[in-house]
Amino acid sequence: MSLNEYRTHYAGELGLDVVGEEVVLSGWIDRRRDHGGVVFIDLRDKSGITQVVVNDEEVARPLRSEFVLKITGTVFKRSTGQENKRLATGQVEVIAKSVEILNTSEALPFQVSTALEEATDEKVGEDVRLKYRYLDLRRPSLNNALRLRSQANQVARSFLEQQGFFEIETPTLIRSTPEGARDFLVPARLNPGSWYALPQSPQLFKQLLMVSGFEKYFQIARCYRDEDFRSDRQPEFTQLDIELSFITTNDIYKLTGNLLHELFKLIDVELPAVLPQISYADAMSKYGRDKPDLRFGNEIVDLTQYFASTPFRVFQAQYVGAIRYPGGASLTRRQFNAWQEWAKSRGARGLAYVQFTEDGLQGPVAKNLSEQERDGLMQVTHAKVGDAIFFAAGSTVQSQNLLAMARVEIARRLGVIDNDLTGVAKADDAVLEEIGAPPFQITRGADGRAWSLVWVVDFPLFKPTSRNDDDISVGSGDWTAVHHAFTLPSDLQNFDKESEVALSDSYDIVLNGNEIGGGSLRIHRADIQQRVFDLMGIEEDEANEKFGFLLEALKFGAPPHGGIALGWDRLVALMSGTPSIRDVIAFPKTGNGVDLMQNAPARITDEQRAETGIDAVLERET
Repeated sequence: MSLNEYRTHYAGELGLDVVGEEVVLSGWIDRRRDHGGVVFIDLRDKSGITQVVVNDEEVARPLRSEFVLKITGTVFKRSTGQENKRLATGQVEVIAKSVEILNTSEALPFQVSTALEEATDEKVGEDVRLKYRYLDLRRPSLNNALRLRSQANQVARSFLEQQGFFEIETPTLIRSTPEGARDFLVPARLNPGSWYALPQSPQLFKQLLMVSGFEKYFQIARCYRDEDFRSDRQPEFTQLDIELSFITTNDIYKLTGNLLHELFKLIDVELPAVLPQISYADAMSKYGRDKPDLRFGNEIVDLTQYFASTPFRVFQAQYVGAIRYPGGASLTRRQFNAWQEWAKSRGARGLAYVQFTEDGLQGPVAKNLSEQERDGLMQVTHAKVGDAIFFAAGSTVQSQNLLAMARVEIARRLGVIDNDLTGVAKADDAVLEEIGAPPFQITRGADGRAWSLVWVVDFPLFKPTSRNDDDISVGSGDWTAVHHAFTLPSDLQNFDKESEVALSDSYDIVLNGNEIGGGSLRIHRADIQQRVFDLMGIEEDEANEKFGFLLEALKFGAPPHGGIALGWDRLVALMSGTPSIRDVIAFPKTGNGVDLMQNAPARITDEQRAETGIDAVLERET
């Protein structure tokens, strides 16, 4: 092999086939070990590590970790018993003939050596790692995560191109249009007082591409949302955006299932191409959320009717539900008190409970229940002696949300899952059976991780407008869209007559309790789109001002169409087994949108401010 003057081979590719050859390697010192006159260097480049032996003490003396070297030497087979099974190159080593220091390195703020990575994770705070992100990326775990992301990009592009898709870029300087969160705004210098927005998604443009006749479009799209602080969100993120014409929801399910099947081959997981479905109503009723973790069972039990005539004032509520805690009767009072603090930290007043013991029903709530309620409680909740039951009572939404979180936390504490993100499943089949078998088949990879994918379908089309909602896209009407205003109603005749029960042709794909994508069939008729706007209180003039170009386009033979967007950061994070999407983004920001490495956002000068026209006052239109 002959690459260039810096290397003839990559360090991680040396093997027995090149023993006896002279090679040139270039890379970083991952680790240096001095054995009394002989120095061993682990030389690292993008391909891996190989051991280099430097016999000249004078040459080796100045070498330190993360120095950049060019080494010329001969490949030798290691002596029997001296092989390093941890390295792909562990059967060989390079005896250095010459060592050239291409660059030195100051003492690092934290260790990035492959051998010491675990210790690094324990000692170094994330703020320091983000400040020196270019060093953090040298660590194998982050390096491998970004390589996986690159491979996933290639697989997605190859798969979609084989399916006849066109990769088309859409603008990133657009008109501000409400899509559910605040826009990032950019001043237009040449039009003082006017502003561009950065896109929250390519939604409107991909619909226009369907009107244009491309029929199959995709894009690995950069998107932006100016949201309030959320620990694992980024103000800029990436989604794999897909749109098709002349399709049904089943076409989307099939395409996405096959795409995910190909993607997960990258981590040696053989996902089924045909994925199960659960309705939104069932997901909320059984699991308390529209992105249920179905690696295990343990359904929420609705006890509202059971306690319809209860004398217990706490249970005289809109909704009463319960979740079973297998073996929970053995918890101590201190442990139950800790659960109360857990619930309060999540916005609840507490978490009522009872214990099913050999001596009967026990716990603070037990004495408040009638004899009839106590006698039937074990049967209706499917509990056993030795179990505990947690209750939530109050509004339906808040109570179901609390029980949904308790369900996952119980599973985590029982060891069924590591957490609700990484996919690790530690429990044996007996424990899994005790908490409740998964409702659908799960897939296990060679590393033991469990994967449960499900389509959540039949979403409501609308939800009541809340003026306290974080969604700023609401109009002045009583209803706002659950997904977005361009989602196709399932019943075109009656959706605006039966708004409270109207369903949409929309869908989310959920992986291990994480929404990794969502989409819908779109409205392709201008009259239907205007009826949706009317119901949301978006007047015709307002609709034309904000979406006029789309409404106009729908009048010119827009085909039936729909699509899906996969959250690329979240999906790759799950595949790589990291608990944070920041680990699969090369240069991420903190949870509150700060780039610690370049100290952004930052103030601008007065000259810049004047030049952009930020302070220009537009004359009112008469």
